[in-house]
Amino acid sequence: MLKSGIILLGLLLAASQAVAGPIAPECAAHFASGVAPELAKETLRDKTRLLCFEGFAVLHSGVSRTPLWSAEFLTAPRLGQARMLKRKNAYHEEARLPFWQRAELDDYTRSGFDRGHLSPSGNMTTDQEQYESFSLANIIPQHPRNNQVLWEGIEHSTRELVFERGALYVVTGPIFEGEMLERINGRVLVPSHVFKAIYDPAGGQAGAYVAANAAGLNYEVVSIDALERRLGITLFPQLRSDIKTVAMALPRPQPYKYRSQGKTMPSSGNHPIMR
Repeated sequence: MLKSGIILLGLLLAASQAVAGPIAPECAAHFASGVAPELAKETLRDKTRLLCFEGFAVLHSGVSRTPLWSAEFLTAPRLGQARMLKRKNAYHEEARLPFWQRAELDDYTRSGFDRGHLSPSGNMTTDQEQYESFSLANIIPQHPRNNQVLWEGIEHSTRELVFERGALYVVTGPIFEGEMLERINGRVLVPSHVFKAIYDPAGGQAGAYVAANAAGLNYEVVSIDALERRLGITLFPQLRSDIKTVAMALPRPQPYKYRSQGKTMPSSGNHPIMR
């Protein structure tokens, strides 16, 4: 367990391997305007490494042994194709990371936490993309009832929004806050919250879901500006301030356990806050 007021990764050391030099075009395609999220807090940069995959990109932290963010560009045709691909679980360690900085499969064994995707396997269109989504570099320790209920509903509602709007840039990641943070197996830091930031380039709107990494149906919808200040990460560096400061209306999450029965998620105890 860690004690520290508010912990925002990287208070341990100061060297940086973050996003340096030009980004390959196929990787830049995952980012709005081709520009990757930027770490506004210098202290976040320790042991970070940009990893590009076919369907998404992540910035991995060797301090937390998790991603700090995972970025995707989602289009309606892409998700239509992804619906045709059968899921094949293939969790694996990320070979591009040194073993002392990465999560291992054993870290999650009997931990009580799910291996939660940031860029979901359900958004992937090929066997290779899907396999890459199961890299532990794209995974966080996630409370089972968050991962399987509320967060699954947020992922579903995000896909539905893509079909409605046509194309969205999405950045998903963990938030590490609190006086005490757990490390599973003494190694992998457990987030206090999870976020999904969404930018609609055609509509000129953006906003984000934020939820505690815990059981329950509570979540917030916040502006990109509010989330960036909370994280110390500039998620969409090229976005105008007038878009960042107003949270777009995001659809209510519809978890499978409710939509499979033709029901909507109850609003009791669920109070989204617009910032």
